[in-house]
Amino acid sequence: MIRSLLSLAATSLLVGATFAASTLEARSLRIEVNGLVCAFCADGITRTFKKDAATAEVFVSLENRLVAVQLKDGADIADAAATKMLTDAGYTVVGIQRTDATIAAIKAEVTGE
Repeated sequence: MIRSLLSLAATSLLVGATFAASTLEARSLRIEVNGLVCAFCADGITRTFKKDAATAEVFVSLENRLVAVQLKDGADIADAAATKMLTDAGYTVVGIQRTDATIAAIKAEVTGE
């Protein structure tokens, strides 16, 4: 019984440490969004995310239906919070990917620059 509890505790610590490391490594959120149609949309989304203290920079690509949010060092925005920000503004979130890429790298990838 004690051996099982110790094994469970060790596994929990390992999973927790792995999750924490992956969260801390994420520098940006790549969010695929439906409903982006104009510059007004991009401006509103940018202002919404800039209100969050964890946001360093925002890039919106209407053509690629992409919202990219670079996080400040040591900060995070939960997927649920990002989804809520966008759905409250009338958009549909298709998916969220966490990446260590900067906004500059994501922008270059999307625009081909």
